[in-house]
Amino acid sequence: MNIALLGYGRMGKSIEAIALERNHTVVLKVSKPSEDFNFSNADIAIDFSIPSAAVNNIKMALDANVPVISGTTGWLEHYQDVVEYCQSKNGTFLYASNFSLGVNIFFEVNKRLSELMATVEGYKTEIEEIHHTKKLDAPSGTAITLAEQIIENTHYDKWTLERPTSNEIAIKAKRIPEVPGTHEITYNSEIDSISIKHTAHSRQGFALGAVIAAEWIKDKKGIFTMRDVLNIG
Repeated sequence: MNIALLGYGRMGKSIEAIALERNHTVVLKVSKPSEDFNFSNADIAIDFSIPSAAVNNIKMALDANVPVISGTTGWLEHYQDVVEYCQSKNGTFLYASNFSLGVNIFFEVNKRLSELMATVEGYKTEIEEIHHTKKLDAPSGTAITLAEQIIENTHYDKWTLERPTSNEIAIKAKRIPEVPGTHEITYNSEIDSISIKHTAHSRQGFALGAVIAAEWIKDKKGIFTMRDVLNIG
């Protein structure tokens, strides 16, 4: 499989290493925003760029009839526009806030726990996420996904980085050098606490998941998520 890497920072380089191990070829590396990519040799594009470049990157891949997956966060106010653009091109697009296989299992655990916690009273919910200091957005896309899952199943209707009101989930976003990513959800009451936690030990899990997603989506058409890749639900 010939891969175009749209974004060649630390994640892009980790994806390249995994792709080469799995006998793929990287035919394009884009390290800064551009209006002119040559997709002629690419079977698929993987976007791990920056929020301001992601939409343009994705649309250019779709214009070239190249399936594209994106793990860039911080641009999701334009997600529906990208979905509609992909559909108009009869293209292929997959977005994930986190490509780690373990995190996507963690998402399913989070959904189930929130369903159970919705049946009891007296618990307050908070999310803590910790990432490296070079991460550009806060909270992380993964933390937002976790919060949205809880909101869908409970009385909460929004999340906040500030002091929460009764209908808000507090997200604490911390930036510490060399932390690949840690996410913890805690339900606190006066009598006990319940927590679930995912800790990434390296970027390898994110990179592996992205390459697996690329392998899975290559010959398909439509809009997909990691739940499709993992055949969950």
